[in-house]
Amino acid sequence: MSLLPLIFTAGWASGINAYAVVLLFGLFGVTGLSAEVPEGLQRTDVLIAAAVLFLVEAVADKIPYLDTFWDTLHTVVRPAAGAVVAALIAGSDESLPQLAAAAVGGTAALVSHLVKAGLRMAINTSPEPASNIVTSTLEDLCVAGVITLAIFHPVAAAIVAGAFLLIGLTSIMLLASRIRRYRRRRRERRQAAAQPC
Repeated sequence: MSLLPLIFTAGWASGINAYAVVLLFGLFGVTGLSAEVPEGLQRTDVLIAAAVLFLVEAVADKIPYLDTFWDTLHTVVRPAAGAVVAALIAGSDESLPQLAAAAVGGTAALVSHLVKAGLRMAINTSPEPASNIVTSTLEDLCVAGVITLAIFHPVAAAIVAGAFLLIGLTSIMLLASRIRRYRRRRRERRQAAAQPC
């Protein structure tokens, strides 16, 4: 069976929450629910680090504006994690070269990360914090659900991940003016703060 659907799905999910992906894959491997999980993701130190970072992200991702800062920091981390997880998955099977797998996983992670970060900018334009909490919780649940589906039905999970990616890209296009307003307001705030009293 080709690992490409699993690799694409892992990449998409890594762009939203890379720590959850590593933690979930590791747990599925350790518990013996999947033979597709590389041993590197099942190591105790990897699982502990992923769990701690997942908890940090779970908090940071629900606070308006801190979530945007967190997303900015993770513009490199999430695609890199997607590429590494994809390469590790491909390394357990010779059907797909690791470099090609890393490119698929990293690209899927980058695109889904950019969609997530753009949607968060649009959400941050609303004055109340509830939308951030709800959105972040839904993102985490989607990642958990799609990764779990990927373990048992990788093709179906890849289709779901692809659909989420298309919906996200369409939403970004529809919300582009709101995102531009948000960026303009941030720029004006920074300029006002930089001016001497």
